[in-house]
Amino acid sequence: MKRWLFLAAFLVLVGYLIGGGIWLHPFGVPARDEMDRYFIQNAQAEVAANNVVTSIVFDYRGFDTLGEATVLLAAVVGVALMLRKVKG
Repeated sequence: MKRWLFLAAFLVLVGYLIGGGIWLHPFGVPARDEMDRYFIQNAQAEVAANNVVTSIVFDYRGFDTLGEATVLLAAVVGVALMLRKVKG
């Protein structure tokens, strides 16, 4: 009985994932592109960067990038502290 229940749940999950994949937005076609156009047209003039991706990451989303770097640093320090050898 448990085996059939597990198989049924698995098939429902697989069907759900396949159905979701079929109804997704087509790959490579943006749903809304107003912000994309804005960044492409104004990135060089506003932040003096030739690379649009660099201007978005470091200028438009600078505080977000700083927060992500801080979280990454804290994770690395935490793992290093857990894996160190303690003299004792």
